[in-house]
Amino acid sequence: MTPVSSRNPNHVPHILLMASTDAEQYHFGTNGEAKPPPPKKQKLCSFISESEIQSEFSHHDASVARINNGSFGCCPQSVISAQQQWQLRHLRQPDGFYFNDLRAGILESRKVICSLINADDVSEVSLVDNATTAAAIVLQQVAWAFSEGRFDKGDVAVMLHYAYGAVKKCVEAYVTRAGGRVIEVDLPFPVSSKEEIITEFKRSMERGKLNGQKIRLAVIDHITSMPSVVIPVKELVKICREEGVDQIFVDAAHGIGCVDVDMKEIGADFYTSNLHKWFFCPPSAAFLYCRKSAKFTDLHHPVVSHEYGKGLAIESAWIGTRDYSSLLVVPSIVEFLNRFEDGIEGIKKRNHEEVVKMGEMLAKSWGTHLGCPPDMCSSMVMVGLPSCLGIASDKDTLKLRAHLRNHFGVEVPVYYRAPKEGEVDPVTGYARISYQVYNKAEDYEKFRHVINKLVSDKFCCACLSV
Repeated sequence: MTPVSSRNPNHVPHILLMASTDAEQYHFGTNGEAKPPPPKKQKLCSFISESEIQSEFSHHDASVARINNGSFGCCPQSVISAQQQWQLRHLRQPDGFYFNDLRAGILESRKVICSLINADDVSEVSLVDNATTAAAIVLQQVAWAFSEGRFDKGDVAVMLHYAYGAVKKCVEAYVTRAGGRVIEVDLPFPVSSKEEIITEFKRSMERGKLNGQKIRLAVIDHITSMPSVVIPVKELVKICREEGVDQIFVDAAHGIGCVDVDMKEIGADFYTSNLHKWFFCPPSAAFLYCRKSAKFTDLHHPVVSHEYGKGLAIESAWIGTRDYSSLLVVPSIVEFLNRFEDGIEGIKKRNHEEVVKMGEMLAKSWGTHLGCPPDMCSSMVMVGLPSCLGIASDKDTLKLRAHLRNHFGVEVPVYYRAPKEGEVDPVTGYARISYQVYNKAEDYEKFRHVINKLVSDKFCCACLSV
């Protein structure tokens, strides 16, 4: 099994060379002639067992059906132990850690990520605390372009209607405030094909060019959060290139470990993904890829410290005294991933297959449907909830989610979809279920049983107090 893709020369694998004695290397015949040693028996590759997986996540609350990996991710015990070792190295001798260990450790993590995402050079990869910070870095320099006259007031930023709430606020804080005009791409949900998304994106691009304005920025999700749908990101980036969009930023908070992430294939200027959601990092950690270009030399971490002006990757590696251990354990995560058959690729494939299987099981039980075709699902699936639950607002989704958590030990986010005019008995509530390696069929069977009980008890969200 190949631990990390070797397609990128920046990846330097760790190889431990063991010196051997002559006696170990050779055996000798009766005449004293040295002969090569007999061939050693090859050890059979042993992948991680189900019991070992459960042991790695034994710190999880066993009373909760945790089918919401998408929100906060998870971290195996072996990686937690590696993190604690980094923390102790810091606490044991902070000066030695800062001067001797920190920068080298972060560089090693960046090299691993650079190889995994097929970037051209490690200088294109910075490590930050989360995707929201990465968005601030990208949008901050867009705001400067407006304020310094490189972009004109009224020039356009395009983003999806289902963009993550924090990213929408970031666009408001940086782009709108600086004079940019924001156009949201209205996306259908449920969605039946990627062509629907492409069509709506093209329409919004046309709107952006009205009155001679230029589209300066496109913010594109790789996987939308709520509702969760895999966006045809390569196709949308290609459209942006054809339309002459200045900067393309892909927000892929759920990307790495969940879908294929290849910078050369995607072709965006900026791409960010959390490492703590589907890549098993402890919270919190993310990477920001910035395509090497003369246009993008004014990128800076919003927390300014001593490394300002030395390049984003160096700036991000030191933003004052804090716990950097979550950024340093990436090599340990690769060791964990390689205990699974086919490594991270195998995990992605199995998670996707299992979440679709569980989603279809739930939808069949409730007489509903999935929110999108299986090929537009990642390791998360939107499953329609019975309409008799009376989910009629965003407030209802929060009340129902809390009810499931506090009374039944089921952790799952719920989404409200406003009914269309003329719809009869519409499905207005959807659960976003996740599947990660620690999950078992019993988690989803418990969820099915709880919803069926609520239906049989004639439960309605209107009955819940605020």
